[in-house]
Amino acid sequence: MTSRPAPPRLAPLVEPGPDLSRAELERWARHVLLPDLGPVGQRRLRAARVAVVGTGGLGCPVLQYLVAAGVGHVTLYDDDLVETSNLQRQVLHGTDDVGRPKVDSALDALRRMGGATTLAGVRERLEPGNAAALLAGHDLVVDGTDNFPTRYTLDAACRELGVPHVWAALMATRAQVSTFWAAPRTLGDAAVAGVTLRDLFPSPPDPTTVPACGDAGIVGALCGVVGSTMALEVVKLVTGTGEPLLGRVLFVDAATMRTHEIPVAGGGAADEATGAADQPGPDRAREWPLVSPKVLADRLAGDAPPLVVDVRAVGELAFGQVPGALHLALSDLADDPVPAVERLRAAGAGERPVVLVCKGGVRARAAARHLAEHGVEELAVLDGGMIAWSREVDPDLPRY
Repeated sequence: MTSRPAPPRLAPLVEPGPDLSRAELERWARHVLLPDLGPVGQRRLRAARVAVVGTGGLGCPVLQYLVAAGVGHVTLYDDDLVETSNLQRQVLHGTDDVGRPKVDSALDALRRMGGATTLAGVRERLEPGNAAALLAGHDLVVDGTDNFPTRYTLDAACRELGVPHVWAALMATRAQVSTFWAAPRTLGDAAVAGVTLRDLFPSPPDPTTVPACGDAGIVGALCGVVGSTMALEVVKLVTGTGEPLLGRVLFVDAATMRTHEIPVAGGGAADEATGAADQPGPDRAREWPLVSPKVLADRLAGDAPPLVVDVRAVGELAFGQVPGALHLALSDLADDPVPAVERLRAAGAGERPVVLVCKGGVRARAAARHLAEHGVEELAVLDGGMIAWSREVDPDLPRY
């Protein structure tokens, strides 16, 4: 069996800082003992400036390991608040932090670790108009976000700034990890082709076709596996050691603990990209009528109630339903629409209005599109989904 030839070595991102003190040698002795990293590599880590966008399931373990590794400066970016459902996997946050800004909670936890890392927090969402300015001055970026617009915005900003960014995506028990860098620097004369997110995914998918973590679920410990892998990519890039995942995507299946990888070639898909999420086509952009939770509750109590159709996955029903709702999972509707539509017509669709319900509204809009394509009329979406229903109508329902 022929072994794969070793690729050209990437140049270290950061020049080494001053010599390590005795205390620093003791704290990072296990790094210093590694022949490829050694004292010089640790000095590079101490001189590095890393931006971590997102302090959730991925960002938390990344941040813990970067601070433990002695990275000199880390900036955290997140505009979200801690929720109870975060605690299963976002290990920097605790019960007492629920309701606090994630950035503040994460900073407190990281400062308790001690060490020499200086920390800064930015409670602002990164968008095409501000991302490059907010990220400027960092040596690389870690993408710990969970939405497509921000991911593509970060990809464009990193191309503009000329820095690499470490990326990952999670769903249920599976994950993907890679490193993107539009113009990598190598040691010697050998060149390495640049690779960006758009070389892997040229444009964002229709958001109604990709369930979010809050819809599909996630094994909490998988965040730790993937987050520590991302932190390892940062260490390799900063110090110029090992072989980062540039030009490769690592796939992890936590259910079987099997991994594999695929190559990704730089194809210039990013050359004309602006960083903003692509505009949806006419079908995606169609707006469906919205019904507020209180209006729906009043209609259900009236003489002519609408047909409420819950399109969430069956596992989500444990968190409660709108009273009297008919369950029809979006996956069943998409996979085999004809019997699904027949079932709805038998329940009254076509004779009374249909209100579609999911967790937050995205899947309900996708279901409306499928049903409209098969001739179902008078379709509306519960505004804010079950999140809004539990907040405005039935506060005793658990939120997830």
